[in-house]
Amino acid sequence: MYSIFLADDEVWETLGLKKLIEKSELPIQVVGQAENGIGALKALQEIQPDILITDIRMPGLNGLELSEKIRELGLKTEIILLSGYAEFEYARTALRFGIRNYLLKPVSQENLNEVLGELVAEKDKKLHTVSEEEVPESNIERIFHEIEVSYMEDITLNSLADKYNISASRLSIRVKEILGMSFSKYLTSKRIQKAKELLEDDRLSVEQIAEMVGYRDYFYFTKVFKKTEGVSPSSYRKNRRAIRS
Repeated sequence: MYSIFLADDEVWETLGLKKLIEKSELPIQVVGQAENGIGALKALQEIQPDILITDIRMPGLNGLELSEKIRELGLKTEIILLSGYAEFEYARTALRFGIRNYLLKPVSQENLNEVLGELVAEKDKKLHTVSEEEVPESNIERIFHEIEVSYMEDITLNSLADKYNISASRLSIRVKEILGMSFSKYLTSKRIQKAKELLEDDRLSVEQIAEMVGYRDYFYFTKVFKKTEGVSPSSYRKNRRAIRS
């Protein structure tokens, strides 16, 4: 349900708008009203409704002045201007404040439904997008946790993307943004670091270590290790033995 605030110095106009909004059957609820711009601005700061319908001609602050104040305050309220004067200058000025919606008095049910319907559709789309963003971000946290605890298993970017219902391309981008390197490089660095620790244990063969850190192919493991460390696993072990003795 979206909230809407009405600002108009004509009480009967406000009552008429309320009835039209109710008849629209859109997910919109009137949460407040004001008869002048100053009272409206104070209420808007407190309520921060999703939508404002404001008459252009009001005492205190007119509709355009009120709209300018709203934008200066950084309120995200969508603004619909209401006027009995179809003057282009008003509409052109309104564009400066990001106002795209304009209703002429007397407001018909059809025009109100059209304007409010478009706003609701836009807001629904934004909410859906935000929701989708939150889900991938939450899943990305789970993915990083799985990488940390399961990097020695047979995991791939695609398998993780499928498991957590996120596109592989998006996951690849987020991994690089967070870690400063690609998924494959990070996975390799984790595996090689663990291999170096295991090579300190002379009871384990290089073949066993390769499998323990997620490499089923011993020769591929040796190639990756040498590319990363500059020496083969066997040479690395010999060097470490020399240092210890």
